[in-house]
Amino acid sequence: MHVAPVGGTAVQDHVALAEIELCGELIIAASAAEDRLSLESIDKVLRVAEEREAY
Repeated sequence: MHVAPVGGTAVQDHVALAEIELCGELIIAASAAEDRLSLESIDKVLRVAEEREAY
């Protein structure tokens, strides 16, 4: 098992931080919705179309 060093060294996992941000956006969208989010709504929140256009 590897333990992070104690002290002022900050380790950032940019992929994990991006996933946490997207989860937060989904939670906000779901709490604001009157009913379940549709697949299209989820794709919009997660910016799926933007990712497809980037490729």
